[in-house]
Amino acid sequence: MPGLDTSVSWTRYVRYSAVRVIARRTLNDFVESLRGSKDHKAVKAALDAWFHEAQAAIWSSPAEVKEIYGNASIVGADRVVFNIKGNDYRLVVAIDYQREIVFIKWLGTHKEYDRIDVGTVQYAHKTNQK
Repeated sequence: MPGLDTSVSWTRYVRYSAVRVIARRTLNDFVESLRGSKDHKAVKAALDAWFHEAQAAIWSSPAEVKEIYGNASIVGADRVVFNIKGNDYRLVVAIDYQREIVFIKWLGTHKEYDRIDVGTVQYAHKTNQK
């Protein structure tokens, strides 16, 4: 084709990477803790959807997260709070934009969320509400 520069490497315009979410087991353990409750299936579906969306994401800044998740709350340079199952549950993550890693910091009900310091909370295995 006239005018088409075939020497251009299109790979620099297409990004092939997957964000690492650390750790999916945290999400699975939380879902398992809800087994038998009315929210179990809905929370599982919501967290599975969030996980797959996060893995496929190309986020280089908090503003890009906010573009996709308008209801997400940006808390500082790396912390983001996602609403899960409407606004019944909250998921707090830290995102290392440069290394493309999402670290799960906390997961719980909205009521429990109101009692934590979102900027410093760290996930404690099996006691994420403390």
